[in-house]
Amino acid sequence: MTSLPSNSTDMAPPPEMRDTPVNWVKNNLLSPWYNGLTTVIILGVLMTLGYNFLSWSFTLAKWDVIPRNLPLFMVGRYPSEEYWRLWILAALISVFAGLSWGVIARSLPLFSRNVLIGLSIAALGCFITPTPIVYRALLVGCLVAIAGSAWIGQQVGRVQPALGKWVSFGWFGVFLIGLWLIGGGLGLTPVGTNEWQGLLLTVLTAVVGITLSFPIGLVAALGRRSTLPVVKGLSIAYIELIRGVPLITILFMGQVMIPLFLPDGMRPDRVIRAIVGLTLFSSAYLAENVRGGLQSIPKGQAEASRALGLSTPLTLILIVLPQSLKAVIPAIVGQFISLFQDTTLLAITGLVELLGISNSILANPQFLGRFSEVYLFIGVLFWVFCYAMSSASRWVETKLNTEHR
Repeated sequence: MTSLPSNSTDMAPPPEMRDTPVNWVKNNLLSPWYNGLTTVIILGVLMTLGYNFLSWSFTLAKWDVIPRNLPLFMVGRYPSEEYWRLWILAALISVFAGLSWGVIARSLPLFSRNVLIGLSIAALGCFITPTPIVYRALLVGCLVAIAGSAWIGQQVGRVQPALGKWVSFGWFGVFLIGLWLIGGGLGLTPVGTNEWQGLLLTVLTAVVGITLSFPIGLVAALGRRSTLPVVKGLSIAYIELIRGVPLITILFMGQVMIPLFLPDGMRPDRVIRAIVGLTLFSSAYLAENVRGGLQSIPKGQAEASRALGLSTPLTLILIVLPQSLKAVIPAIVGQFISLFQDTTLLAITGLVELLGISNSILANPQFLGRFSEVYLFIGVLFWVFCYAMSSASRWVETKLNTEHR
């Protein structure tokens, strides 16, 4: 009779087959020989580029252009005595962002290791931001508000699952309050749109454009699949006309051509015209993304719902749209990211968004030739926002994944 192994280590695979970092490198990066050669070449190129970049960053680059103009990058010429409005808006966004996070993750661990690492990095970034100590404390306070409201949202969401609906309505209220705080009026000192500049204008136009383009694109996609000839024809005409014209042309038409056809007292604000142009352009592309999702749903889904007695609107709302939108989440978020990046074209039409304020700073004789530093900084800002949207979309995909495994 054979004896059993004395301990579990006797049953372990040989050392060369164990799942260790060294074996992973050997199997994935160094075997066979041409993979090893490719790895060495790529590492050499990356190390050379990294060394040159670090050498430039610490010896040749003049980074003082960033801290000396940070308020301009963020809010442009927005009156400094009215900054308190923007901090109130930032606090509201932080609280509702935390509540949304807590409600969505009410059945999951809230502060995992990766989340804690991310919060620590964000807190470190707040501390080293080249701003007065008061603003650093306010940034840290926003992080604390996000974490605290997330914990509250999780605890309340476990008891009251309907909290998520109220938080969704709350975001609409935050949007309206934000417009009131930024623009003034109704008891606050008005601040003209000519003073909405920098990152503030970029984020504002992108958020409003994304919010409006989604329902318009959804309606256009449904209209293109309609059985009514007039609705289908108008939807096709709108989508194909907008998709056949460059965005810069639409923005110029909004800024230059539309006022020529309106009376003197009926000219919309320049920011509103820019938002309309971005919304019309993005919604046309979004409509095609949604239409692709609608076409991926088998006809048997609608037939089965009708057999159960559901009407056409209920079939569309409860059966077809949830499945089709889930299938095209990457395409929809990709269009939102593209819309956020397209806000840089507003600088060509005379609006001073993030790229426009950067060009204004570079025109200052004190900062001539600082193109690399400035454009690298705004590139990092765009990357942070775009990566955040991409990460959120991947999380939503994982959350809504109902495939059998």
